[in-house]
Amino acid sequence: MKIKVCGITRREDLLRLVEYRVDYAGFIFYEKSPRFAGSKLDPRTIRETKEIKKVGVFVDAPLEQVRRTITDYGLDMVQLHGDETPGYCAAIDIPVVKAFRVRTNINWDTIQPYIAVTDYFLFDTDAGNAYGGTGIKFNWELLNSYPYGHPFFLSGGIGPEQLTELLAFKHPALFAVDVNSKFETHPGVKDMEKVQPFTEQIQSTFLK
Repeated sequence: MKIKVCGITRREDLLRLVEYRVDYAGFIFYEKSPRFAGSKLDPRTIRETKEIKKVGVFVDAPLEQVRRTITDYGLDMVQLHGDETPGYCAAIDIPVVKAFRVRTNINWDTIQPYIAVTDYFLFDTDAGNAYGGTGIKFNWELLNSYPYGHPFFLSGGIGPEQLTELLAFKHPALFAVDVNSKFETHPGVKDMEKVQPFTEQIQSTFLK
């Protein structure tokens, strides 16, 4: 299982993720988010950090803005968290993660058109107008009916207290876990005393 820590806004946190061998760092480029990276991290800092995959998170942004951000920040992957269409996804030249928000049920037919134009899905908690970082977990049992082999990231309110449940969740399409608000002292500031043991436990379990 890969690990993504999202909502990075500080250089020191990014460097610690590199030190801990975290697979992906997420940078939010949605201006309404309290974790908006565009005003806190300069492009060069992100662009020149090579030892971790850098994921830009967008919500219904103009395509040209996404393309420009990919170049300016040296992004390796894009995560789309809004109502982007399959055509929009297909127009991006680097790997794409398409996020879908889960409440009490999922209509799998609605996401099938995205399989051919994305590399991964991400399942997060549907919390109304909030796009991620809510600290709310959805019912993972809903994923037992997932009918595709398309790999996905699991997100939504995952913290240290969910580690045992996470390690026991043996879904064949589960590619990575995506964590955010449960590992913060306040929005955008990560608590590395929580991040380190969490990542070490996952790494030790899946490297056995």
